[in-house]
Amino acid sequence: MPKPRKTALKDLSARLGHDFADPALLKLALTHASARGGARPDEDNERLEFLGDRVLGLGVAELLADTYPKAREGELARWFNHLVRAETCAEIAQAWDLGDFILMSGGEAGSGGRRKKTILANTCEAVLGAVFADGGYQAAKDVVRKFWEPQLSVLELAAPDAKSVLQEWAQGRRLPLPRYLEVAREGPDHAPHFTAEVQIEGVAPERGQGANKREAEQAAALAMLLREGVWQAPQGG
Repeated sequence: MPKPRKTALKDLSARLGHDFADPALLKLALTHASARGGARPDEDNERLEFLGDRVLGLGVAELLADTYPKAREGELARWFNHLVRAETCAEIAQAWDLGDFILMSGGEAGSGGRRKKTILANTCEAVLGAVFADGGYQAAKDVVRKFWEPQLSVLELAAPDAKSVLQEWAQGRRLPLPRYLEVAREGPDHAPHFTAEVQIEGVAPERGQGANKREAEQAAALAMLLREGVWQAPQGG
């Protein structure tokens, strides 16, 4: 099984900003299941990935809570989901050039495994798990802060998704999921105007209008969020 050179491990450690007391943990975090060729399951990075996923969740939750002390639960949940999703982890893995360090079978590498988002995201989480196992939560949190905090600017520029926030708000209060009804369609076929109504059992409905059904549903969701005092623009800490 190929092994990363010690210089390569040191290079990656430097990028992370963590000096591993046990470099074997980092090597294990970089070992894809395809590289172990049927050996014991503790010889690949899947267990560290499991650990790193939980560490990332806690680190991101703390980062958001500290950065946006006035944000409501629905906003925090939406931002959290964006920061911990596989696409974001894969982007950070690419910033680390992680694909160059992963140990995998020749077949996996030949099929483009070093560029696969799923493998990059999973290995990113495994590396976080290794940092946690080596240096504890503070060390792992430092890595999360260093590389996930810059992603907050993307959150603040992103167009708000009122329907997602409303769904999270309803779920957080154990309410039924929102239902959207097309109430009216007016205007000519080439320039229609829609009115939609959002309904949640136990909550007064709201209506919204738009040039298509999706816009009208978003407007209705936004109206309910504003009325219930859920929505607010992102605010820096």
